[in-house]
Amino acid sequence: MVKRMQTKVWHVDKNLDEHRTYPQIVEAARLIRQGEVVAFPTETVYGLGANAWSDQAVEKIFTAKGRPSDNPLIVHISDLSQLALVASEVPEQARRLMEVFWPGPLTLILPKQDQVAERVVAGLATVGVRMPDHPVARALIRAAGVPVAAPSANRSGRPSPTTAQHVLMDLDGRIAGVVDAGSAGVGVESTVLDVTVQPPMILRPGGITREQLQEVLGEVVVDPANEQKAERPRSPGMKYTHYAPRGEMWVVDGEPEPARARMLELLKSAAAAGLKTGVLATRETAAWWREQPDAEVVLACGSASDLPAAAQELYACLRRFDEEQVAYIVAQAYPRSGLGAAIMNRLEKAAGGRVICV
Repeated sequence: MVKRMQTKVWHVDKNLDEHRTYPQIVEAARLIRQGEVVAFPTETVYGLGANAWSDQAVEKIFTAKGRPSDNPLIVHISDLSQLALVASEVPEQARRLMEVFWPGPLTLILPKQDQVAERVVAGLATVGVRMPDHPVARALIRAAGVPVAAPSANRSGRPSPTTAQHVLMDLDGRIAGVVDAGSAGVGVESTVLDVTVQPPMILRPGGITREQLQEVLGEVVVDPANEQKAERPRSPGMKYTHYAPRGEMWVVDGEPEPARARMLELLKSAAAAGLKTGVLATRETAAWWREQPDAEVVLACGSASDLPAAAQELYACLRRFDEEQVAYIVAQAYPRSGLGAAIMNRLEKAAGGRVICV
């Protein structure tokens, strides 16, 4: 059982000067140095940070989240001077990617330094490292004076938080504090790329697309493993059901007409069973769905032609279904190219693999 504590909230300007001193950042950083966990914004989602060199501190992340112990964490650094403190070797391919995509939503799997806490890497010889593209995140890490291990700041399995309010919904009383700098940007987590193998392998799609990586490196492959059955995940987001609303969720993938017909069948059956229903639609189709009698709650999540908006809005939509107490959700699929690969990865995880192809 987690001992409840008072969770402090520090409000800061998301456009602060990361090299200046702010009392809110100083206090939050002090708590991290003292072994506490603090949530903070990144350009992807809010993270839950602890001293990456302390097993005792990192254990508090797992306890607060209810996170499985074999699920590794990503270590966040404020600048390249901290990289050697975390990674024992940096391949040339990794350096080329850092020049292009750091700071940004790209996590690189690298050989780890010995001082990285064992709880961070879950027994692996490698560690995921990234430099976030958010001045508040970098200011906090710099002020803490240590690399910061940080998964998303939500209860394990729940949709990731894109606002401080989302963090408090899940973790109020379970963590020391939250640095509130408004909404996150990208909305889905970082891409995780293993550069210790050849060709480099995407373990988790995210804010940097495969196409962007290939422009720099040439060949980049996607992990073909059956993620739900992976015995030891090499990256966050590989093994377990993630990002899930409380209601049962199905994703329907296919051409528009047969996909819509199948979604209507699912909704009719759920409504007949007395379940409150929901539809995750795009802006183009939301108005049509709102006219359907078996679709009680219809949320528009971006557009098939505006995938960045869909990514940014996805987790907020999943949490909105919970707020509306929706028990059965059907979601239409998005294109799987570019950022759509990350969106579909999150949707399939949120649905626990319940995907219908028509």
